[in-house]
Amino acid sequence: MAYSGIGHDRSLRQSTFVKVRSRYRSVGVDQSSVTMESRRLTVLYGSQTGTAQDVAERVAREAKRRHFSTKVLSMDQYPIASLIHEPMVVFVCSTTGQGDEPDNMKVFWKFLLRKNLPTNSLCQLNFAVLGLGDSSYQKFNFVAKKLQKRLQQLGGTPLHTLGLADDQHDLGPDAVVDPWLNTLWNKVLSRYPLPPDKAIISEHILPPPRYKVQFVDGDEPSMNGLHVPTDSSVSGPSQNNPFYARLVSNDRITADDHWQDVRLIKLDVSGSGLSHAAGDVAMIQPPNLPDEVQTFIQLLKLNPEDRILLQQNDPDVPLPPTLPQPCTIQHLVEHYWDIHAVPRRWFFTLLSYFADNELEKEKFQEFSTAEGQEELYSYCNRPKRTTLEVLEDFPHVINTIPVDYLFDLIPPIQPRAFSIASSLQAHPNEVHVLMAVVQYKTKLFTPRRGLCSTWLSSLNPQKDDVRVPMWIRRGTISFPRTPATPVIMVGPGTGLAPFRGFIQERTTRGIGGNVLFFGCRNEGKDFFCASEWQPLVEKGLLTVYTAFSRDQEEKIYVQQRIKENGAVIWDLIHNQEAWIFVAGNAKQMPTDVQSALQSVLMEHGDMGETEADRYIHSLEHRRRYQVEAWS
Repeated sequence: MAYSGIGHDRSLRQSTFVKVRSRYRSVGVDQSSVTMESRRLTVLYGSQTGTAQDVAERVAREAKRRHFSTKVLSMDQYPIASLIHEPMVVFVCSTTGQGDEPDNMKVFWKFLLRKNLPTNSLCQLNFAVLGLGDSSYQKFNFVAKKLQKRLQQLGGTPLHTLGLADDQHDLGPDAVVDPWLNTLWNKVLSRYPLPPDKAIISEHILPPPRYKVQFVDGDEPSMNGLHVPTDSSVSGPSQNNPFYARLVSNDRITADDHWQDVRLIKLDVSGSGLSHAAGDVAMIQPPNLPDEVQTFIQLLKLNPEDRILLQQNDPDVPLPPTLPQPCTIQHLVEHYWDIHAVPRRWFFTLLSYFADNELEKEKFQEFSTAEGQEELYSYCNRPKRTTLEVLEDFPHVINTIPVDYLFDLIPPIQPRAFSIASSLQAHPNEVHVLMAVVQYKTKLFTPRRGLCSTWLSSLNPQKDDVRVPMWIRRGTISFPRTPATPVIMVGPGTGLAPFRGFIQERTTRGIGGNVLFFGCRNEGKDFFCASEWQPLVEKGLLTVYTAFSRDQEEKIYVQQRIKENGAVIWDLIHNQEAWIFVAGNAKQMPTDVQSALQSVLMEHGDMGETEADRYIHSLEHRRRYQVEAWS
């Protein structure tokens, strides 16, 4: 079958790639000639959403330009026993939940915390730690701070000061990452100078693509398509082997005239081997939206039936484990490339190599510089412009992108995390998700849509046998195991989700002492699960305090209800040793709730401000005060 290419025939695309690759080699970037034991740098990342991995790959690209033999791995992929032999490691890590490490660094971190490790274990290691965080969360960059401290305790020598990037900065994480990396490379090259016959490879030279792409003939057998695992019991469902859960129901639980569409989604996980406890998280892998898939294919003049095989282009870069081989272009666009994501800076850097149109090339180059980040943020990040929309804005470059580089240009779709809103005691073989459908306006004409929530909300189990790829990961909050322990739960909006599961878990066994503070706009429009609470209240198993912010002139929020019921809360915390949990939007609510709790301690516990603050920190340390917040 003929390949239409992206504005070219296949032979032209291959010749473009050969020309680019030969240019790269001509400046001395043949890896075999520069790989020296003394110039080895390893980049290890802990990433939950892909951002830390993206930055880690940037560090590796910059290291290779300086002729370091470089590999990039998640911390849990790395054989940790080899750390004692590493001369130089750059760690890039994000922080999740309440200062928890990402899933793909948990094993690594647990090993580092072993008490029997000698304090000189890493005395030969030169390291640098770059943290990616969000200062709207209480434990900003907590994981990076802990990692830096532990590496030093084990004898490691910091190459550079700890980097703490902040997603809340007007220019995003790059406001810290750029100057931090510049200083890092100066320090690295002072310790490991360039070989006499080498110079730093210019940023204007295009690096080789991540993978080699080979088109296969139409009569070759294909493994393409959604693969439903027949037996996931060997290793259990995971990101590389999701379970395709049957969609049982997809019900809107807000009033039809309410501004926000919130769904209670029920998934049947029978036969999956999955189990979950209160506080655990359902990971869901969405596809791209059908209208965007069609637009992308037409825009880049792709033939959706063409099939490709991927081959490694770098021994340190493994092939994507979830992609079938061969794989159709249709599958790639629908299930792999994240065309809905807001593109990052490297996207524009890559486009600048391919642009023939001078105006487009100048704009891409500007967006790639440190000086151009404010304009890039205004163009891309602030209005949440997607990769697809950016390509539509630059009609010339789409005709010149080599297909090999689409895997470098567009990252894979990341899974979405949802607190599980059900208990196996109440709903065996089911997982419930409480989900707000994301849609909002920016300066762009088309409203912004959340990829996963838009897709899930469109599914109709009455019409089809609908399957949702998912798996379970351990949550960041842990509830008390002792039945007699009272629990105070503060969950406005969809923050209710983990508490619905825990309330079900306790009340199905007749356990009381459950206190819920719930907040929403209107009692008649978005009081989630109200009908479930009343029978439990009547049985004495649950106490509910509500704050309906728009049902009266003066807005009322959960923190006000906490202050109003301060005597009850003080008794629960001080005399009955209750645990306190807060879940919901990270913007302001967790801080306001903690401030309200501090007021309760000062008024009813006769504490001063400093003593009340110390009391809360003591609760946190003993896991009796936990927060799960998201932005």
